Amino acid sequence: MSISVGSDAMFQTLTQTAQSTSKTSKLENSLVKDVKTASDEELMESCKSFENYLVEQVMKQVKNTIAKSDDDENEYMSYFGDMLYQSYAKDITESGQLGIAKQLYEAMKRDQNT
Repeated sequence: MSISVGSDAMFQTLTQTAQSTSKTSKLENSLVKDVKTASDEELMESCKSFENYLVEQVMKQVKNTIAKSDDDENEYMSYFGDMLYQSYAKDITESGQLGIAKQLYEAMKRDQNT
């Protein structure tokens, strides 16, 4: 006799929600610092963290809109898919091609000086 508490999909959803909440909390903590007393490095790091988080969330939502095929949804992707999207988001942010972090940094520096 086997007893099942939940499905793998339910477990993955709960795990993803917990990870997302943790990332959101870390991002909020980095942004809570007073902008007027933050150093340039801290300010830019916070902006990059925000851009990284934003890109990762957008990629996950886009993934949800694409029809799934058997090749796309194997056991490795179900376990390591989040890590893949985190890596893509980090690469996009570090390349600076989007420029969200730079624009946010410049806006925060203007506010810091006023």
